[in-house]
Amino acid sequence: MSANSFDARSTLQVGDESYEIFRLDKVEGAARLPYSLKVLLENLLRTEDGANITADHIRALGNWDSQAQPSQEIQFTPARVIMQDFTGVPCVVDLATMREAVKELGGDPAKINPLAPAELVIDHSVIADKFGTKDAFGQNVELEYGRNKERYQFLRWGQTAFDEFKVVPPGTGIVHQVNIEHLARTVMVRNGQAYPDTLVGTDSHTTMVNGLGVLGWGVGGIEAEAAMLGQPVSMLIPRVVGFKLTGELPAGTTATDLVLTITEMLRKHGVVGKFVEFYGEGVAATSLANRATIGNMSPEFGSTAAIFPIDGETLNYLRLTGRSEQQVALVEAYAKEQGLWLDPAAEPDFSEKLELDLSTVVPSIAGPKRPQDRIVLADAAKQFAVDVLNYVDTADEAGKESFPASDSPATANGVPSRPTTVTAPDGSTYTIDHGAVTVAAITSCTNTSNPYVMVAAALVAKKAVEKGLTRKPWVKTTLAPGSKVVTDYFDKAGLTPYLDKVGFNLVGYGCTTCIGNSGPLPEEVSKAVNEHDLAVTSVLSGNRNFEGRINPDVKMNYLASPPLVVAYAIAGSMKVDITRDALGADQDGNPVFLKDIWPTEAEVNDVVANAIGEDMFNKSYQDVFAGDAQWQALPIPTGNTFEWDAESTYVRKPPYFEGMTMETTPVTDITGARVLAKLGDSVTTDHISPAGAIKADTPAGKYLTEHGVERRDFNSYGSRRGNHEVMIRGTFANIRLRNQIAPGTEGGFTRDFTQADAPVSFIYDASQNYQAAGIPLVILGGKEYGSGSSRDWAAKGTALLGVKAVITESYERIHRSNLIGMGVLPLQFPAGQSADSLGLTGEETFSIAGVTELNEGTTPRTVKVTTDTGIEFDAVVRIDTPGEADYYRNGGIMQYVLRSLIRK
Repeated sequence: MSANSFDARSTLQVGDESYEIFRLDKVEGAARLPYSLKVLLENLLRTEDGANITADHIRALGNWDSQAQPSQEIQFTPARVIMQDFTGVPCVVDLATMREAVKELGGDPAKINPLAPAELVIDHSVIADKFGTKDAFGQNVELEYGRNKERYQFLRWGQTAFDEFKVVPPGTGIVHQVNIEHLARTVMVRNGQAYPDTLVGTDSHTTMVNGLGVLGWGVGGIEAEAAMLGQPVSMLIPRVVGFKLTGELPAGTTATDLVLTITEMLRKHGVVGKFVEFYGEGVAATSLANRATIGNMSPEFGSTAAIFPIDGETLNYLRLTGRSEQQVALVEAYAKEQGLWLDPAAEPDFSEKLELDLSTVVPSIAGPKRPQDRIVLADAAKQFAVDVLNYVDTADEAGKESFPASDSPATANGVPSRPTTVTAPDGSTYTIDHGAVTVAAITSCTNTSNPYVMVAAALVAKKAVEKGLTRKPWVKTTLAPGSKVVTDYFDKAGLTPYLDKVGFNLVGYGCTTCIGNSGPLPEEVSKAVNEHDLAVTSVLSGNRNFEGRINPDVKMNYLASPPLVVAYAIAGSMKVDITRDALGADQDGNPVFLKDIWPTEAEVNDVVANAIGEDMFNKSYQDVFAGDAQWQALPIPTGNTFEWDAESTYVRKPPYFEGMTMETTPVTDITGARVLAKLGDSVTTDHISPAGAIKADTPAGKYLTEHGVERRDFNSYGSRRGNHEVMIRGTFANIRLRNQIAPGTEGGFTRDFTQADAPVSFIYDASQNYQAAGIPLVILGGKEYGSGSSRDWAAKGTALLGVKAVITESYERIHRSNLIGMGVLPLQFPAGQSADSLGLTGEETFSIAGVTELNEGTTPRTVKVTTDTGIEFDAVVRIDTPGEADYYRNGGIMQYVLRSLIRK
């Protein structure tokens, strides 16, 4: 019950239903607040308890100073939690482990139970092994169940053991698309109250739901677990960046072009840790699908959220996707009553403002390794010629690098070339070179949730087939939509056969290529690429294109709209300027250009209007948690606590609570620490957290082999996130990680200073030696450390490797918070300083003094860092809120929650 200090409790009548609401207009200053802060304000009014959430907190938000730097802590209580299976499985593993820990500490295991709705969508496990055939989908699902049976049984146990926990089974869709199409409420109804739907999710792209006016963002699994158990999210009232949209998108551009433009603008502006809110006349002209695409890319430009207010377009989408008329009426009535309805002419009080005239957007792609590196499509071939020089050895050594004759366009453009002949299984041959598009994937909820770009892709395929074009033989083409509705409208519009003929057969309903589950390249292509060290490329309609993420054979990755993915599959090379060069020849030998197969806006709109209806969403989601016969046939373990299988290589009980007592252990200064890794700028959670395939000659591969797992059954790191033994062996083991302590290496290597001459060794092996010797470890990093996905294992693995502190130039929000949640101290170099400017090599021994001030209930602003080589500096302590300090003092967020629940 709210303390209701502002007399905000009221009643809202909608039709025959009456709801309790908390009126925002009872708080002075509420009307001028941005939409997102109004949602937070309602949250505080409704959850005011006089202790964690007080009238002073509410007044502070009402009196928000848009120009001030964030300093006021508030406690945000999300209405629900959403998870995907890679991050969700370890969440459920931790909950199961917490039940046992509560029991061992004399508490009631049933207290460990979600107190808010928690929904998990299995979407990260399907791998695009099979492609280009009509039965690819069925074969991939069979392989998925074969690899993941233990995990799926565990999740089915979770469905029965925990209240308020639901699982959307495999083969249904991608979490964020399922969220906007079905799970999102926009306005939540619970216990007679109506209030804004809010959430946290165990995936950074949770922000896709911002397009529906739902405030939510990605957190690490450890934060999500706490939210499920009733712990509010500690946060500072953020700065809010107003992004004004004017005009309309010109013909020939797509939502992808728009979002890549916005991503580039916001990355340059700097929005890390801030909310972004879209306003202005252009918002009304932006379709809900486009809003969701923009919201989805929030992590790519670094903001916490990227939200759109509620308006008529929101209501239209809710109706289309099968929400009840009462729900739609409630959303409209509530939004208008609370001042949450879009006024296109309004100018809320924002901290900073940007503006984009939609009519200036041009066709674009992004790459070759970051989503913010936008390239105008007309310049893509020229830019490739420049960027490829970073991925090939241009020295003509022993015939390794050969260049075409001087009259070749490749030579004229300065593009290195190494033509390589490949023999296909049927005996035919073809030639590939640097820049060959070896993966073309229509993938990811970012774009597959958007019917306009999906229909455009299918129409490009149709027009290409009618001209006699198809994909090049070296291109692995895959279609992996985020929901079954997509294939339903393709079928209804008669477009599926054309996608199939170009090679874009359905491979699964899941993330696939976007999260590294692209599956292997055809053996002959992979062999040619690796033997001749070719810098080949992928083109995908996803949101992430970081190095080493998409496929281990592919060095350069480009983000593009679905229709451009199809076009590049036909062109077959990034060297082709698809805005000017022919993509191929028709049946009569005439050149076919992109403009010849690009659909008009009217053609796309006609298909969308006639092929998509409410009935499709009702059919797809009518029994979404039940699953197919294969899911229902899985045997379900029973019991209040989980029976761990000692032989399992998928699900194991982690060591987080071993030796834990009800009393906290005082935090200590760090002495005699060694550097496990010295890293550069833009080290992402993809570099830190285990992801992708597991190689046999790595510590994780050796562990699986020792436990009787055949190499063909290794599966991916993501699928084994419930086994900490695999995951710690893969932490900091990304194939593109460059540890400066071990120059000349790439991957999970360091130098082991416990050994004579400090030999190069695997990071995991060195960490075991350090821990056996009682030597704490530190990580040195550069700018934007921990950017990318909200991967809890980036923090869990760091902690389990024995790392006690991370010192960087700057952090991205989620990873810094997750480090604290695992008891790792995040520190920052003094402003303008770096490891290199201070002369640090990574070979020093470190001591960090001043940490013990936390035991006195305060957080030091800085701590003194010294080395055995005489270097000293004051590192900024990046424990940003009192709540985070509590977590650190308790050894981590899970320990804090456990102690709190037992004491209740």
